[in-house]
Amino acid sequence: MALQMFNSSDDVCAALRQKIADTIDDAQVVVRANSPGHFEIEVTSKAFAGTSRVQQQQLVYGAIKDLMAGNDAPVHAVDRLVTKTP
Repeated sequence: MALQMFNSSDDVCAALRQKIADTIDDAQVVVRANSPGHFEIEVTSKAFAGTSRVQQQQLVYGAIKDLMAGNDAPVHAVDRLVTKTP
C-alpha cells in the first residue's frame, strides 16, 4: 500500500467517498468532517438490500480500512455511520 498524503479534511472526505463508491455498487455517499480525523458517513445503495445493519456497516468499513490503518491514518474514527437502501 502506497502512503498517501492528505492536505486537508476535504481531501480525506474525497478519498472516503471514492473508496466507498469504488467498492459498493451504485453507492451514493455523503461524508462530513467533524474534527481532524473524525467523520460522519452516509451511504445509500441497493447492495444493502436484504442484509443486516451490521453487514452493511462491514461493507463500508471494509471499503475504507486502509484509510484507518496505522498510527498516521487520516481517519481516526467514524463518529456516525448511516446505511440505507434507496
